Amino acid sequence: MNNGIVTNWSESPPHPPFVTIAISLVCLFALFIYSSLSPVMQQAMIDVGGMQPSAIAGLLDAEMSSWWDISAASVVTALFVHASWLHLLGNLAYLWVFGIKVEQRLGSTGLSAIFLLGGALANVIVALRLPELKTPIIGASGAISAVVGAYLGLFPRRRIGLFLPLGLYLQFARVPALLVIGSWFTLQLLYTAFGPINAAVAWWTHLAGFALGLSFALLAKALAQIRL
Repeated sequence: MNNGIVTNWSESPPHPPFVTIAISLVCLFALFIYSSLSPVMQQAMIDVGGMQPSAIAGLLDAEMSSWWDISAASVVTALFVHASWLHLLGNLAYLWVFGIKVEQRLGSTGLSAIFLLGGALANVIVALRLPELKTPIIGASGAISAVVGAYLGLFPRRRIGLFLPLGLYLQFARVPALLVIGSWFTLQLLYTAFGPINAAVAWWTHLAGFALGLSFALLAKALAQIRL
């Protein structure tokens, strides 16, 4: 293992997915707090913790010294704020399917970097694409998309076990990861091109996160090969 990157996974037993668990617990804790608040306080939590594209775009247009304003932290805090259980559980399902394998391959530091940097940069890209939008954006979708992209970069030939509906029955099958993720990515492109403005926000987050995660994974593989 070099700097948290496993160069030969078969020689290193998988460790518990500490980062995957920690991310899940933080998101769950934040949603428990959100659910216990009054509607007014819920909106205040979204306003404080969410990422407002127009505010971030304004910071980026200013001098670099002003980028460290407290509002800049919202590109990260927004990743842990969710407004519904359906939204959160959907994100956590993808995190556990893809994140555990990514963490086992790249280590805790690698997954942390992909989730936090990928998600934050995805939010920045949305701010650059929609600089007039004043509605706060919340949710880990960009970060989860980065994890999915990293998985594809690390395991392009792996198969994913799925239960597929066949009439009245569910049939378990192992489907190539490239096909599963490729189908998901195609849907993001379609929604980005033809969806309404609220869909465009979400899908731009997904696309940016996916591309960033894939790039991080390919870079990690290249660095691992250089160190061999």
